[in-house]
Amino acid sequence: MPQLVTRGLTLEIDRPLIMAVINATPDSFSDAGKYSTLEARMERTQEVVQQGAEILDIGGQSAITGVPEISEDEEIERITPVIQWVAENTSAIMSIDTYRPKVAAAALEAGAHIINDISGLLHRELADVVASYSAGYILMHNRGRPKVRLTDANLYEDVVADVLSFMDERMEWLSAAGVSREQLIVDPGPDFAKTPAQTVEVLQKISQLLAYDRPVLFPVSRKDFIGAITGRPPRERLAGTLAAIAHTLTLTRAGIYRVHDIEDVRNFLDVWDVLQGHQELGADVLLDRDLWRAPKA
Repeated sequence: MPQLVTRGLTLEIDRPLIMAVINATPDSFSDAGKYSTLEARMERTQEVVQQGAEILDIGGQSAITGVPEISEDEEIERITPVIQWVAENTSAIMSIDTYRPKVAAAALEAGAHIINDISGLLHRELADVVASYSAGYILMHNRGRPKVRLTDANLYEDVVADVLSFMDERMEWLSAAGVSREQLIVDPGPDFAKTPAQTVEVLQKISQLLAYDRPVLFPVSRKDFIGAITGRPPRERLAGTLAAIAHTLTLTRAGIYRVHDIEDVRNFLDVWDVLQGHQELGADVLLDRDLWRAPKA
Protein backbone atom coordinates (compact mmCIF):
# COMPACT_ATOMS: atom_id res chain seq x y z
CA MET A 1 0.00 0.00 0.00
CA PRO A 2 1.28 3.53 -0.75
CA GLN A 3 2.68 5.85 1.92
CA LEU A 4 2.27 9.59 2.20
CA VAL A 5 5.31 11.46 3.47
CA THR A 6 4.55 14.97 4.67
CA ARG A 7 6.50 17.29 6.94
CA GLY A 8 8.43 14.49 8.58
CA LEU A 9 5.37 12.27 9.05
CA THR A 10 4.79 8.97 7.25
CA LEU A 11 1.15 8.04 6.83
CA GLU A 12 0.39 4.45 5.85
CA ILE A 13 -2.66 4.35 3.57
CA ASP A 14 -3.47 0.68 4.20
CA ARG A 15 -7.12 1.25 5.07
CA PRO A 16 -9.81 3.78 4.13
CA LEU A 17 -9.22 7.13 5.82
CA ILE A 18 -11.81 9.83 6.43
CA MET A 19 -11.08 13.44 5.57
CA ALA A 20 -13.59 15.77 7.22
CA VAL A 21 -14.68 18.97 5.52
CA ILE A 22 -14.16 22.01 7.77
CA ASN A 23 -15.64 25.08 6.09
CA ALA A 24 -14.28 28.34 7.47
CA THR A 25 -16.55 30.15 5.04
CA PRO A 26 -19.97 31.83 5.14
CA ASP A 27 -21.11 30.55 1.73
CA SER A 28 -20.40 26.83 1.42
CA PHE A 29 -22.73 25.01 -0.99
CA SER A 30 -23.29 22.18 1.48
CA ASP A 31 -23.76 23.82 4.88
CA ALA A 32 -24.89 27.35 3.94
CA GLY A 33 -22.67 29.14 6.46
CA LYS A 34 -23.60 26.90 9.39
CA TYR A 35 -20.04 27.21 10.71
CA SER A 36 -19.54 30.92 10.06
CA THR A 37 -18.12 31.80 13.51
CA LEU A 38 -14.80 30.72 14.96
CA GLU A 39 -16.57 29.10 17.92
CA ALA A 40 -18.75 27.03 15.58
CA ARG A 41 -15.70 25.92 13.61
CA MET A 42 -13.94 24.82 16.78
CA GLU A 43 -16.98 22.82 17.88
CA ARG A 44 -17.26 21.24 14.44
CA THR A 45 -13.58 20.34 14.41
CA GLN A 46 -13.78 18.70 17.83
CA GLU A 47 -16.92 16.83 16.79
CA VAL A 48 -15.48 15.31 13.62
CA VAL A 49 -12.29 14.20 15.38
CA GLN A 50 -14.41 12.42 18.00
CA GLN A 51 -16.45 10.82 15.20
CA GLY A 52 -13.36 9.28 13.63
CA ALA A 53 -11.92 11.69 11.06
CA GLU A 54 -8.17 11.20 10.58
CA ILE A 55 -7.61 14.18 8.28
CA LEU A 56 -9.21 17.63 8.48
CA ASP A 57 -9.61 19.58 5.23
CA ILE A 58 -9.87 23.24 6.21
CA GLY A 59 -11.06 25.72 3.60
CA GLY A 60 -11.30 29.50 3.85
CA GLN A 61 -12.79 30.15 0.42
CA SER A 62 -15.81 28.37 -0.98
CA ALA A 63 -15.55 26.79 -4.43
CA ILE A 64 -19.09 27.97 -5.16
CA THR A 65 -19.30 29.26 -8.73
CA GLY A 66 -20.18 32.76 -9.86
CA VAL A 67 -18.84 34.42 -6.69
CA PRO A 68 -15.67 36.57 -6.80
CA GLU A 69 -12.52 35.42 -5.02
CA ILE A 70 -11.87 36.83 -1.59
CA SER A 71 -8.48 38.39 -0.89
CA GLU A 72 -5.58 36.19 0.12
CA ASP A 73 -5.33 38.04 3.44
CA GLU A 74 -9.00 37.34 4.23
CA GLU A 75 -8.56 33.67 3.37
CA ILE A 76 -5.55 33.50 5.69
CA GLU A 77 -7.47 35.24 8.49
CA ARG A 78 -10.26 32.67 8.21
CA ILE A 79 -8.13 29.53 8.33
CA THR A 80 -5.18 30.41 10.60
CA PRO A 81 -7.09 30.35 13.93
CA VAL A 82 -8.57 26.96 13.01
CA ILE A 83 -5.15 25.53 12.11
CA GLN A 84 -3.62 26.80 15.34
CA TRP A 85 -6.45 25.39 17.45
CA VAL A 86 -6.22 21.98 15.77
CA ALA A 87 -2.44 21.88 16.21
CA GLU A 88 -2.74 22.69 19.91
CA ASN A 89 -5.69 20.43 20.75
CA THR A 90 -5.58 17.37 18.45
CA SER A 91 -3.20 15.06 16.64
CA ALA A 92 -5.16 15.21 13.38
CA ILE A 93 -3.46 15.63 10.03
CA MET A 94 -4.45 18.98 8.49
CA SER A 95 -5.10 19.56 4.82
CA ILE A 96 -5.71 23.10 3.56
CA ASP A 97 -8.08 23.63 0.65
CA THR A 98 -6.34 26.41 -1.28
CA TYR A 99 -4.72 26.98 -4.65
CA ARG A 100 -2.91 30.23 -3.82
CA PRO A 101 0.80 30.15 -2.89
CA LYS A 102 0.65 32.92 -0.27
CA VAL A 103 -2.22 31.23 1.56
CA ALA A 104 -0.53 27.84 1.35
CA ALA A 105 2.69 29.22 2.85
CA ALA A 106 0.80 30.86 5.73
CA ALA A 107 -1.13 27.64 6.41
CA LEU A 108 1.98 25.47 6.43
CA GLU A 109 3.77 27.97 8.65
CA ALA A 110 0.83 27.74 11.09
CA GLY A 111 1.13 23.94 11.26
CA ALA A 112 -0.78 22.40 8.35
CA HIS A 113 0.53 19.24 6.67
CA ILE A 114 -1.07 18.98 3.21
CA ILE A 115 -2.16 21.41 0.48
CA ASN A 116 -5.37 20.41 -1.30
CA ASP A 117 -5.14 22.28 -4.61
CA ILE A 118 -8.44 22.10 -6.50
CA SER A 119 -6.95 24.06 -9.40
CA GLY A 120 -4.56 21.35 -10.54
CA LEU A 121 -1.53 23.64 -10.10
CA LEU A 122 -2.96 26.76 -11.72
CA HIS A 123 -0.15 28.68 -9.98
CA ARG A 124 3.03 26.73 -10.64
CA GLU A 125 4.88 28.58 -7.87
CA LEU A 126 2.68 26.66 -5.42
CA ALA A 127 4.93 23.68 -6.14
CA ASP A 128 7.88 25.66 -4.76
CA VAL A 129 5.97 26.33 -1.54
CA VAL A 130 5.12 22.64 -1.15
CA ALA A 131 8.73 21.66 -1.77
CA SER A 132 10.14 24.20 0.69
CA TYR A 133 7.96 22.86 3.52
CA SER A 134 8.23 19.17 2.46
CA ALA A 135 4.44 19.16 2.61
CA GLY A 136 1.92 16.75 1.19
CA TYR A 137 0.15 17.84 -1.98
CA ILE A 138 -3.17 16.76 -3.45
CA LEU A 139 -3.02 16.85 -7.24
CA MET A 140 -6.52 17.17 -8.66
CA HIS A 141 -7.55 16.90 -12.28
CA ASN A 142 -9.22 20.14 -13.32
CA ARG A 143 -9.20 21.64 -16.82
CA GLY A 144 -11.24 24.62 -15.62
CA ARG A 145 -10.56 27.45 -13.22
CA PRO A 146 -11.63 27.67 -9.58
CA LYS A 147 -15.08 29.20 -9.00
CA VAL A 148 -16.00 28.80 -12.70
CA ARG A 149 -18.42 26.00 -13.63
CA LEU A 150 -17.35 24.14 -16.76
CA THR A 151 -19.68 21.41 -17.99
CA ASP A 152 -19.17 20.57 -21.65
CA ALA A 153 -20.09 17.15 -23.00
CA ASN A 154 -17.61 17.70 -25.86
CA LEU A 155 -14.67 18.93 -23.77
CA TYR A 156 -12.85 15.58 -23.84
CA GLU A 157 -12.35 13.05 -26.58
CA ASP A 158 -11.52 10.58 -23.79
CA VAL A 159 -11.95 11.96 -20.27
CA VAL A 160 -10.01 9.14 -18.58
CA ALA A 161 -7.07 9.57 -20.95
CA ASP A 162 -7.15 13.28 -20.21
CA VAL A 163 -7.01 12.67 -16.46
CA LEU A 164 -3.92 10.49 -16.91
CA SER A 165 -2.11 12.88 -19.27
CA PHE A 166 -2.90 15.77 -16.92
CA MET A 167 -1.43 13.85 -13.98
CA ASP A 168 1.70 12.98 -15.93
CA GLU A 169 2.32 16.60 -16.90
CA ARG A 170 1.69 18.05 -13.45
CA MET A 171 3.83 15.40 -11.78
CA GLU A 172 6.70 16.49 -14.00
CA TRP A 173 6.16 20.11 -12.91
CA LEU A 174 6.11 19.09 -9.25
CA SER A 175 9.21 16.93 -9.60
CA ALA A 176 11.09 19.79 -11.25
CA ALA A 177 10.25 21.95 -8.23
CA GLY A 178 11.60 19.33 -5.84
CA VAL A 179 8.36 17.64 -4.76
CA SER A 180 8.77 13.86 -4.49
CA ARG A 181 6.20 11.25 -5.50
CA GLU A 182 5.91 10.22 -1.82
CA GLN A 183 4.42 13.66 -1.06
CA LEU A 184 1.57 13.25 -3.55
CA ILE A 185 -2.07 12.25 -3.33
CA VAL A 186 -4.00 12.05 -6.61
CA ASP A 187 -7.60 13.18 -7.03
CA PRO A 188 -9.68 12.45 -10.17
CA GLY A 189 -11.65 15.67 -9.62
CA PRO A 190 -15.30 14.55 -9.59
CA ASP A 191 -17.53 17.31 -10.99
CA PHE A 192 -14.63 19.70 -11.64
CA ALA A 193 -14.71 20.60 -15.36
CA LYS A 194 -16.82 17.50 -15.87
CA THR A 195 -20.42 16.72 -16.61
CA PRO A 196 -22.09 14.11 -14.38
CA ALA A 197 -21.59 11.52 -17.13
CA GLN A 198 -17.88 12.36 -17.41
CA THR A 199 -17.46 12.08 -13.66
CA VAL A 200 -19.18 8.70 -13.67
CA GLU A 201 -16.88 7.45 -16.44
CA VAL A 202 -13.78 8.50 -14.51
CA LEU A 203 -14.99 6.79 -11.33
CA GLN A 204 -15.94 3.64 -13.25
CA LYS A 205 -12.36 3.42 -14.56
CA ILE A 206 -10.60 4.63 -11.43
CA SER A 207 -8.38 1.53 -11.42
CA GLN A 208 -6.25 3.26 -14.09
CA LEU A 209 -5.36 5.96 -11.59
CA LEU A 210 -4.10 3.33 -9.14
CA ALA A 211 -1.17 2.63 -11.46
CA TYR A 212 0.58 5.70 -10.01
CA ASP A 213 0.86 3.81 -6.70
CA ARG A 214 -0.22 6.92 -4.82
CA PRO A 215 -3.04 7.38 -2.33
CA VAL A 216 -6.25 8.43 -4.08
CA LEU A 217 -8.54 11.11 -2.69
CA PHE A 218 -12.21 10.50 -3.40
CA PRO A 219 -14.10 13.78 -2.79
CA VAL A 220 -17.47 12.27 -3.72
CA SER A 221 -19.53 13.55 -0.79
CA ARG A 222 -22.78 15.28 -1.84
CA LYS A 223 -21.42 15.90 -5.34
CA ASP A 224 -23.48 17.06 -8.33
CA PHE A 225 -23.19 13.75 -10.16
CA ILE A 226 -24.99 12.12 -7.22
CA GLY A 227 -27.67 14.80 -7.40
CA ALA A 228 -28.04 14.21 -11.14
CA ILE A 229 -28.58 10.49 -10.55
CA THR A 230 -30.88 10.79 -7.53
CA GLY A 231 -32.59 14.13 -8.04
CA ARG A 232 -31.62 15.13 -4.48
CA PRO A 233 -30.19 18.44 -3.16
CA PRO A 234 -26.79 18.41 -1.39
CA ARG A 235 -27.96 17.60 2.15
CA GLU A 236 -30.03 14.65 0.90
CA ARG A 237 -27.20 12.87 -0.93
CA LEU A 238 -25.83 10.66 1.87
CA ALA A 239 -27.16 7.41 0.41
CA GLY A 240 -25.65 8.27 -2.97
CA THR A 241 -22.38 9.22 -1.31
CA LEU A 242 -22.18 5.84 0.43
CA ALA A 243 -22.88 4.07 -2.85
CA ALA A 244 -20.01 5.95 -4.51
CA ILE A 245 -17.68 5.05 -1.63
CA ALA A 246 -18.72 1.38 -1.84
CA HIS A 247 -17.86 1.37 -5.56
CA THR A 248 -14.33 2.63 -4.94
CA LEU A 249 -13.79 0.22 -2.04
CA THR A 250 -14.24 -2.71 -4.41
CA LEU A 251 -11.12 -1.47 -6.23
CA THR A 252 -8.79 -0.11 -3.55
CA ARG A 253 -8.26 0.19 0.18
CA ALA A 254 -5.75 2.99 -0.40
CA GLY A 255 -8.50 5.58 -0.45
CA ILE A 256 -9.04 8.84 1.41
CA TYR A 257 -12.67 9.93 1.58
CA ARG A 258 -13.42 13.64 1.82
CA VAL A 259 -16.89 13.73 3.35
CA HIS A 260 -19.36 15.86 5.26
CA ASP A 261 -21.27 13.14 7.17
CA ILE A 262 -18.41 11.78 9.25
CA GLU A 263 -20.30 9.54 11.66
CA ASP A 264 -22.39 7.87 8.97
CA VAL A 265 -19.35 7.20 6.78
CA ARG A 266 -17.38 5.90 9.79
CA ASN A 267 -20.20 3.44 10.58
CA PHE A 268 -20.37 2.39 6.93
CA LEU A 269 -16.62 1.75 6.75
CA ASP A 270 -16.60 -0.14 10.06
CA VAL A 271 -19.31 -2.54 8.89
CA TRP A 272 -17.66 -2.87 5.47
CA ASP A 273 -14.30 -3.74 7.04
CA VAL A 274 -15.80 -6.44 9.27
CA LEU A 275 -17.81 -8.02 6.46
CA GLN A 276 -14.76 -7.98 4.18
CA GLY A 277 -12.63 -9.64 6.87
CA HIS A 278 -10.31 -6.67 7.31
CA GLN A 279 -11.39 -6.30 10.95
CA GLU A 280 -12.47 -9.12 13.26
CA LEU A 281 -15.64 -9.06 15.34
CA GLY A 282 -14.90 -11.07 18.46
CA ALA A 283 -17.12 -14.05 19.26
CA ASP A 284 -17.94 -12.54 22.65
CA VAL A 285 -19.22 -9.26 21.20
CA LEU A 286 -22.97 -8.94 21.73
CA LEU A 287 -25.42 -6.15 21.07
CA ASP A 288 -25.85 -3.82 24.02
CA ARG A 289 -29.21 -4.38 25.67
CA ASP A 290 -30.01 -0.65 25.36
CA LEU A 291 -29.84 -1.05 21.57
CA TRP A 292 -32.34 -3.89 21.28
CA ARG A 293 -35.14 -1.56 20.30
CA ALA A 294 -35.78 2.06 19.46
CA PRO A 295 -36.31 4.38 22.43
CA LYS A 296 -39.85 5.45 23.18
CA ALA A 297 -40.90 8.70 21.61
